[in-house]
Amino acid sequence: MSGHPYRALPAKAFWRREVAGLAPADVDPVGRFDLRITPETRVATAGSCFAQHIARHLKGSGFHYYVAEAGHPILPERIRESHNYGTFSARYGNVYTARQLRQLVDRAMGRFAPSEPAWIDPDGTVRDPFRPTVQPGNFVSVAEMEIDRRQHLAAVRRMLTDLDVFVFTLGLTEGWLSREDGAAFPLCPGVEGGTFDPARHVFHNQTVAEVVEDMEAVLATLRAVNPRAQVCLTVSPVPLMATAVPGQHVLSATTYSKSVLRVAAQELTDSHAFVHYFPSYEIITGAFNRGRYFAEDLRNVTEEGVGHVMRLFLAHATVGEVARARPAPPAREDAAEHLLAQAARFVEVECDEVALDRGS
Repeated sequence: MSGHPYRALPAKAFWRREVAGLAPADVDPVGRFDLRITPETRVATAGSCFAQHIARHLKGSGFHYYVAEAGHPILPERIRESHNYGTFSARYGNVYTARQLRQLVDRAMGRFAPSEPAWIDPDGTVRDPFRPTVQPGNFVSVAEMEIDRRQHLAAVRRMLTDLDVFVFTLGLTEGWLSREDGAAFPLCPGVEGGTFDPARHVFHNQTVAEVVEDMEAVLATLRAVNPRAQVCLTVSPVPLMATAVPGQHVLSATTYSKSVLRVAAQELTDSHAFVHYFPSYEIITGAFNRGRYFAEDLRNVTEEGVGHVMRLFLAHATVGEVARARPAPPAREDAAEHLLAQAARFVEVECDEVALDRGS
């Protein structure tokens, strides 16, 4: 057809000229990216375990990583860090699914109160079913857990109202719900606290339409309380460790989950001028890097890969401001072993999904 607008190189020529000849660190697949941040922009984060890298690099590069729930200032920083204050902008732990995020926002706004009771461990300590791993050693009583939950949800409300940019990393489509009221759990009950009861708990794998519907509800609430807010969506490149889909291999389940999330992110970006997509998933998983951005376990993302993602994010989002900001701390000289240790610490230790493998 003559006169069509596409003037692409043949596929082999494109890869040879534009990709294959470059070192992985030189590949920039971002394209148009309209989000703009300065060192004063309050950037809040939530999502799967990969979102922790974004928070860490923003903070380390001198940008305003906004933490609405920082813990009591009298506590030493190392204590607050060990209790997951500052891991995300509020102490919600990993928010893997769009359904979890929607319900977190609804709970913070007083629109939803799940019926699931507190989870009591054999030693008598108490877990919050919707944050089962954020409190080392658990809470000492249901009353303490409920007080902490109220403070937490108040911090989430404050975060939504005060942030300038909200970065959310979509991680999974698979999740476990309450049969009674549809409450979404970050982990299957019984894996890290609680007891699985098939009469009360059910597995659900979200579709594109469901992810979009949940995220649309989040966006509507966010813009209602904070009309200036901008949103940046990413998709976690970390593959599933396990799947609950009957008869399906985890590789197929990973492809489904990431495909759904990527399509949903595109639909949301196309529908809203204030929603932006950053291709961290493509940067880490792209064939151009020949798998070098995954650690030896083929699951954790190396510091080299995270550095590539964040270097491009800051380059495209800050429009020169990154040059005035404090540079991120350099990696130690004993590179290989240290980078793998960092990957394990920053992804695996804080990633609830690892518990699924322990429980299988």
